[in-house]
Amino acid sequence: MKIQPFAVEQWMNAYETRCRYNLAETCVESLTLEQLLGLAGKRDSILGELLPLKLTYGAIEGSERLRAAVAALYAATAPSDVMIAHGAIGANSLVYQALVERGDHVVAIVPNYQQHYSIAESIGAEVSKLRLREEDEFMPDLDALRRLVRPGTKLISLSNPNNPTGALLGRDELTEIAQVAESVGAWVVCDEVYRGTTQVGDGLTPSIVDITARGIAIGSMSKAFSLAGLRLGWIVAPHEVLAAAEVHRDYNTISVGMLDDHVAAIALEHSEAILARSRAVVRTNLAVVDRWVAGEPAIQYVRPRAGTIALLRYEHPMPSREFCIGLLERHGVLFTPGSALDMEGYVRIGYANNIAAIEAGLPLVSEFLHSLPAA
Repeated sequence: MKIQPFAVEQWMNAYETRCRYNLAETCVESLTLEQLLGLAGKRDSILGELLPLKLTYGAIEGSERLRAAVAALYAATAPSDVMIAHGAIGANSLVYQALVERGDHVVAIVPNYQQHYSIAESIGAEVSKLRLREEDEFMPDLDALRRLVRPGTKLISLSNPNNPTGALLGRDELTEIAQVAESVGAWVVCDEVYRGTTQVGDGLTPSIVDITARGIAIGSMSKAFSLAGLRLGWIVAPHEVLAAAEVHRDYNTISVGMLDDHVAAIALEHSEAILARSRAVVRTNLAVVDRWVAGEPAIQYVRPRAGTIALLRYEHPMPSREFCIGLLERHGVLFTPGSALDMEGYVRIGYANNIAAIEAGLPLVSEFLHSLPAA
C-alpha cells in the first residue's frame, strides 16, 4: 500500500530534538506521574493498585473501568460504545480501515491532521477537500459542503477544535454538518483530541456523538489531558462501526498496555481537575502570544477559540519550510511549517507548552523576521 509521507510527523521527527525553544509542541504541557497522582489523591496508595496487576493483555477493547471513564465525557454514551486504541493515531487508522474501501467518496474539511485524508486516498477512495479560509476565520462554508457531498458519500472528516487553526464549531454548526451527512447516509468522523481546551467557558463543548447517530468521535489522552506518554486514545461510535474496527484491531493492535489503561482511568476519573489545569495553561499562554502578535507587524493570525495551536501568517515571500529551518538554525526556535499542513505562507505555533519557552522564543522570532531582506 502506497501512502503519502506524513509531513507533520516527519518534520517533528527530524527537528524537535534539535531546538532550544519548542514552539511546535501540540500537547498541553505534560503532567509528571507525581503531578497526576497528586491531582487524583493517590500518591500514597498507587503501589497498592499497581503491584497486584498481572501484566497480561487485559481487556482487548479496554477495561470496563476505563471505558466507563471515557463514556462519562459524553452526554449519552455507554461503555459499550467505546473502543480503546493506541492513541488517537491508532483510533483514526482503525476507523478508516474499517469504513473506507477503494472507490468510496470521502469529504475532508482541511487543513486537518493528515490521517483524515491520506489514509482514505491510500485505500483508493476519492477525497474531495473543503478548504477552510482565513477570511472566514477558518470556519467551514457549509453551503460548499452541501455541494461536495453526493449520494453514496461514505464519510465527512473534520477536527474540532480544528488542527491547526484552533477554530471551534459549536452545536449549531455541528448540527448542520450532521444534517448534511444524514442526507446522503454518510458518517461524520470528528477528531476531538483538543476538546476541553476552550478559551471561554468551563465545560466540554458538544461532541459529534452528542449530535448525531452517524457521528464517530476520536479522543486521546495526549493533547487536552497532557498524558501523551500513555499512548492511549479511543473511538466512540455506533456498535456497527466498532465491530468493523475490531476486525482490523485484531491484526494491528490487540490491546493497549495494562499500566496505560490503569493510569488513563485514574486520569479520566479526575478529568475536571486536569481540564481545569489545561484551560488555565492555554489561556495564560495564549495571552502572551496575543500581546506578541499585536506588537509584531509582520505577523497576523485568527485568534484560536480552543486547542493548543494556531496558524501565524507571516509577511514575507520565503517558503515556510525555509523560514522554519532558518529560524531554528539561527535562534533555536521551532515552529511547524505551513507546507507540512498544505497551508503555505503560514507557520503553526504550539502555545500550550512551557510558558518560559514561549516568552523567550517569541522575541527571537521577531528578531529573525526583522533580519529578513525586504521583499
